[in-house]
Amino acid sequence: MLRALSFRAALVAVLVAFATGVIGSLALRPASQEIQQREVSVGQSARWRVPTAFGTHLPGLGENAPWVAGQIREASAGRLDLEIFEPGELVPAFSITDAVREGKVEAGYTWLGYDQGKLPVSVLFGAVPFGLEPWSFSAWWYEGGGQTLAREIYEPLGIHAMLCGVIGPETAGWFRFPLTGLEDVQGLKIRFAGLGGKVIQRLGASVTMLPGGEIFQALEKGAIDATEYSLPNVDERLGFGRVAAFNYFPGWHQPFTAMHLMIGTQAWESLSPSDQVLVATSCQAGVTHKLSQTEALQGPVLAGFADAGITALMLPEKLLTELERVSEEVLAEEALADADFARVLASQRAFSESYALWRRHAYPNR
Repeated sequence: MLRALSFRAALVAVLVAFATGVIGSLALRPASQEIQQREVSVGQSARWRVPTAFGTHLPGLGENAPWVAGQIREASAGRLDLEIFEPGELVPAFSITDAVREGKVEAGYTWLGYDQGKLPVSVLFGAVPFGLEPWSFSAWWYEGGGQTLAREIYEPLGIHAMLCGVIGPETAGWFRFPLTGLEDVQGLKIRFAGLGGKVIQRLGASVTMLPGGEIFQALEKGAIDATEYSLPNVDERLGFGRVAAFNYFPGWHQPFTAMHLMIGTQAWESLSPSDQVLVATSCQAGVTHKLSQTEALQGPVLAGFADAGITALMLPEKLLTELERVSEEVLAEEALADADFARVLASQRAFSESYALWRRHAYPNR
């Protein structure tokens, strides 16, 4: 009897131990798999060379690329390092997208309007005369199909395009003499970028393209009579007001200016899914950071114009009306010549029409 009980107890102990071991191993297995998945999702270290089209000393405009790179570096504990290079240090300022496409660099931070000679539609992702405002462009990009269109256009080129900064309207330009009407544009030697350059050229101006670092010297030597470039605080840092004291508004040619982080497809796909989210989130933070910072900086700059001998003026109404009319002509011609240009422009205008209903009701004119 005692022997039978001992045997029975031993058998129960063995079964309990076996069951506990099996259950324990089953319980541990998902945790082990979760750890492995987490290790995979963290990804590997990566160091990208990232040329920028804007000098990093320029407040707001040039500071954003290093700021975004810093966010990515800190959030990844240093695993992802985007090394920012100054304009011309690795590749020419206007050739950044080409350098990414050709695999010379892993990524680049630029204004896509610089590529319009090779890819006409690119300029619509950078700035559109009399187009969307910065917040409505951001809404179109993230929620109105803009990002999808950009991916469809750039992915066949081996590039992952990511919105990574937006600023408000630029000035209409810095002039060595006041503008009284349309006749002052004829024969004007001016540095101008994007579609606005085509518009003002059609009105009789002689247009040239120069990187930001070369503009002051051209103005000082009289090689050009006027220039547009960026926001008042950026232009002030570049010294334009010292040689061209008439600063005109509004920035009809670029109501918004968008900057993009252009990433080579191979570099992008080498990132784990979680690291891709980290980069995308940092860029989206860069959009908010850049717009907030640059909007806050302009008022004090304008307030100091008088002491600096600078006159802020509005463009003559007749000239502004003519600029808008010719802008419509140029946009229509570009759309007829290029199917991608046509569908992106149509998408922006459809969004703008829908958004205008909300804007009229929500934001009274002041």
